[in-house]
Amino acid sequence: MIAVRNLDVIFGSGADRVHAVRDVSFTVAEGATFGLVGESGSGKSTVLRALSGLNPDWSGEISVAGEAQTPRRDKAFFKLSQMVFQDPYGSLHPRHTVDRVLMEPLSIHGFSDADRRIEQVLREVGLGPQFRFRYPHQLSGGQRQRVAIGRALILEPRVLLLDEPTSALDVSVQAEVLNLLQRLKKERGLTYILVSHNLSVIAHMCDHLAVMNHGAVVEELEVSQLKRHAPTHPYTRQLMTASLGYDRAAIDSFQDFGISE
Repeated sequence: MIAVRNLDVIFGSGADRVHAVRDVSFTVAEGATFGLVGESGSGKSTVLRALSGLNPDWSGEISVAGEAQTPRRDKAFFKLSQMVFQDPYGSLHPRHTVDRVLMEPLSIHGFSDADRRIEQVLREVGLGPQFRFRYPHQLSGGQRQRVAIGRALILEPRVLLLDEPTSALDVSVQAEVLNLLQRLKKERGLTYILVSHNLSVIAHMCDHLAVMNHGAVVEELEVSQLKRHAPTHPYTRQLMTASLGYDRAAIDSFQDFGISE
C-alpha cells in the first residue's frame, strides 16, 4: 500500500541547514499497521508530513496504492489518505461546530449526502448525532480526538497517517482511542502508519516498526521481536531501557548515536 524509497528532507541552508530525514526507506502492506518510533527530533513526524503532502520539500520516491506521488498532491490523493494530528485541542477550529468541521471535507470533495455521512461517522467514532452541533470547548480531549478521527474517515480513505494520536490525552482515555482505531481498521480494512515515542503503544498497535534516530532508520523489526526484547541495534535497546522507567545508572550509560554528514 505504501512504499518509501531514499526519502530525504532538508530544511534551510548554510549554517541553518538541518538534514531532518536521511535516506529513509520502508514498505507497508495493505491492511497493516506500521510504526515509526524514536525520541523527539528523530524525524518520524517529518516523514509523516512528507507522506501526507503537508511538506512538499523532499526528495526520493513515495508511492501510495501503487501511484507514485509528487511533492504537490492533487485533490484525489486526500480521498485516499488522511492524517490525524497529535493535538486534538489545536487541530479543531474553536469557533466551528462539529458539524462544520465534518462538513468541510465533504464540501471540498463534492459529496452530496453530507447529513448521512456525518451522522454515520459520529456513530462510528463513538459519539452519536447529539454531538453534531457542539463546539470543541464543549468536548473533552478524548471526544475532540474522536471528532478528528471522524474528520479523517469521512472521505472513506484507505490510509490513515497517525501522528502521536493519543499522547496529548489522559492516560485513562488513551486506551479507549487506541481500541477505537483498532476497531475502525478492522471494520474498514484500513492501512495505518503510526508515529509514536511510546513503545508500549507501538507494541499494542503495530505489526512492524522502524526505529529512527537523527533522521535515519537504524533498525526495522517485527513487533514480536520488540515484545521478546530482542532488537539488534544498541539504540533500540537503549530506547527499550528508557521505556521501563527512570533508572539513573542506566541513563548515565546512554550513548548519543549521532550520524555524521
